[in-house]
Amino acid sequence: MNVYLLVKTTHILSSVLLVGTGFGSAFYLFFANRTRSVSAIATVSRLVVRADWWFTTPAVIFQMMSGLWLAHTAGWPWQTPWIIASIALYGVAGACWLPVVWLQIQLARMARQAAANGDEMLPKRYWQYAKIWEWLGYPAFCAMLVVYFLMVFKPVSFA
Repeated sequence: MNVYLLVKTTHILSSVLLVGTGFGSAFYLFFANRTRSVSAIATVSRLVVRADWWFTTPAVIFQMMSGLWLAHTAGWPWQTPWIIASIALYGVAGACWLPVVWLQIQLARMARQAAANGDEMLPKRYWQYAKIWEWLGYPAFCAMLVVYFLMVFKPVSFA
């Protein structure tokens, strides 16, 4: 069995898992928030946090390790423009994702507490955090889309 192709296939599948879970989680929490239903938001936010721990976090780690290994094994120099751009954009996505993880945990806690108390509304802080969470998702998602483009096309230069 060809180890390079096995790692490459797993790398591609984990990238789909990473971006798909991120987009799907964002989609469901975004629309659960629009319902203003405390119980729905509490349930969805709890599952979003769980999805990040179970799927996104392992995929983030594997993506970086396997991507660097694949580039090295294929003989791509580290200073290749598409590799530098991919790593930088992955860093942008990660810089957005780390606070998002913290925000999601806080959102889930506030929603869980409100649901347990039988509150009909979430606190103002919930909505402030939700807005930041949402706005951090846009650059992270766009960065990952460009990384996909770079992985597929591997442009030697950007001129």
